[in-house]
Order: sequence, then C-alpha cells, then structure tokens
Amino acid sequence: MGELSTWCGEWLGSPPVRTLFERAHLSTVVGLRLADGREVVVKARPFAHRLAGCLEVQRRMHRAGFPCPEPLAGPVLVDVQGPLKGLAVTAEARVPGGTVLPPRPDAPELFAAALARLTAAAPSVADVPSLAPAPPWNGWDHGDPRLWPWPDDLDVDLNDRPGPGRLDETACRVRTRLRRAALPEVVGHGDFESQNIRWNGDELHVVHDWDSAVARPEAALAGLAAAVFPAGGPENRPATVAGTERFLAGYARARGRRWTREESEVAWAAGLWVLAFNAKKASAARPDDPAAAGLAEEVPERLRRAGA
Repeated sequence: MGELSTWCGEWLGSPPVRTLFERAHLSTVVGLRLADGREVVVKARPFAHRLAGCLEVQRRMHRAGFPCPEPLAGPVLVDVQGPLKGLAVTAEARVPGGTVLPPRPDAPELFAAALARLTAAAPSVADVPSLAPAPPWNGWDHGDPRLWPWPDDLDVDLNDRPGPGRLDETACRVRTRLRRAALPEVVGHGDFESQNIRWNGDELHVVHDWDSAVARPEAALAGLAAAVFPAGGPENRPATVAGTERFLAGYARARGRRWTREESEVAWAAGLWVLAFNAKKASAARPDDPAAAGLAEEVPERLRRAGA
C-alpha cells in the first residue's frame, strides 16, 4: 500500500489506515478509510484522454444533486516508478448502502425512469471535455474500417474470428444503421447495468462507473440500457425483446415524449449492437459460450425494429 498511501497523502491530504475492499477488472478499485475518518474509493486504470471528460460529467452530476459519488481528486497520471506508473488515478467519496434491484415485475420501468432522470440532469456535450472515443461496447463509430473495435478486456482482434453464425452480418447491419442516424448527441451513461446501480427499495440510491460516461443520441443511450439493464444483477442476463420494449416505453413516459420512428430504430439498433458485441467477445473467449446462440433467436425481431 506504500505508493497508494503516498498518493492519498498528496492528493487527498490524509493517508489510508484500512483497506475496505479491493477488486480489479478494467480498473483496479480500492476502498479505503483515511486517517481523517473519510471513506474513499481510489481507481487506477490505463490513461485515456476521455477520463477528464468522464470525471467532469460525474462532478457536475453530483453538484446537480444526482445520486453518484462525489469526485475528490484526479485523474492524475502517475509518472513515478512503481505499480501505478503510467496509470490514471482518481478518488471519489465512498457511497455505502443500497442493494442491486431484486427481480420484480416493474424492473424495466424503474431502470428506465432512473436513466431518464440521469440523462435529464446531465450537462451538455459542449460543457464537458471530449468523451470520445466511446467504449467498444457502444463504439459502433470506432476508427477502424473493419467491423469490430478492439475489446475492452481481451487481447484479441475480433475481426480475425469469423462467426459464430451470422453474428458479423448482424453487427454490420446495425452498425450501418447507427452510422446514418441523424440525431443530436447528449451526455449519458453507457453502461447502465444492474451491477452499476444500487437501490433502496424502489428509490435510486447511487449510480457507479462514471468512466462509462459517453456522448450518444438519447435514443441510443436508452437502447443500450434497454438491452442489458438486468446484467450483473440477480438474473444476470440480457433483457428479452419484451423487456427491452417495456424499458423503452417506460423511458418515453418518464421523459414525457414519445419516440419518433428514427429514435425508435436507433434505440433498437444500439441495443442490438451491444448484444452482438458481448456475444462476439464471449465466443472469442470461449467458443462454446451460449450467448451467440441465445441472441440468434431474437435477431430477426430486433433487426426489424431497428430498421436494419
């Protein structure tokens, strides 16, 4: 903890005295109690210019009263020798409490209303530093002329792995649909999954993972979430077509405006993109993964709704 203790002393004004938790995936995340009594969460991950925009979105959301952790420091690019060298480090206040939402009939509507609230409170794209490039699971406009962006947590070129089935064709069709979308971008959350959200009953307690802040059309943000909102929760699965439909209907009610045909198609296309990307990545990691087979049954209906 030596280097982390030094970082906390320099940037937070107090060294840690206890580790509360530690986990690692795309970021190393450590919960700490500081000597001055504060509880904080420190994150370290590879540097990306978009992190400055993500932190500013989080800062503005907290100031606006939206339930998210308060940013305290960073992003700081560590340039001294040690385990943190070359990583971007941030700190935020720890928000304890809350639970993932248990299975309940109105889950799509609750998640949809929470996302609509988030999007309505978000700053404008012009008011924050760039959030580009988007993470690969919503990066249909990535710079590579080939179909698939580089995956976030696998060292493999998905474009070198054909299939399974017609997954590449499906992704190509929705990518083409999304790239011709004529909708303005707004700031929102690009990974609105159950695992990143905590509730007190049916009240939103906190939304985590602001490294996933993105600039996308509102319909695309809703569509992404509508396809994956149960992930990481008790059911830990993508949404069904029916669940996606209910989420999008609930979001439209929460924002007080129906979807236009263009918005509806973009929403369904964005949802199918993230499902296809996740299935492609899963098959690259494990060829017998059932994700692609499960998605294949829904592809025709999702493509129809996407106008793709």
